[in-house]
Amino acid sequence: MTARIQLARGIDEDVSDVRITRSRDGAFSVAKFYFQKPKCLENGEQNITGLYLIDEEGELISRSVNAKFLNGEATGIEAEYKMRGEAEFQRFLRFMERFAAENGLELTRNS
Repeated sequence: MTARIQLARGIDEDVSDVRITRSRDGAFSVAKFYFQKPKCLENGEQNITGLYLIDEEGELISRSVNAKFLNGEATGIEAEYKMRGEAEFQRFLRFMERFAAENGLELTRNS
């Protein structure tokens, strides 16, 4: 099974950017996903039901999804996935490693 990101069930998305922040003690982490021109908004469809990170281990789900508008039209989507503790963070990293490898993406760390 390939790693997929969906905002609407059944429509695989291309992510424009992902930024991950983590508390100093590692107890809390947040991943922010940015989607420019998401496929789920094409053809007037707007059936966004959440952020779904799907891979061989199962699904990671977030309902924290917001649309960005310009002149009354949705131009992009921003979604957050929140993690508590090391186990959730490691699970997220495994998903992102799979997704990155399958989509030609790379991890860039800030100093």
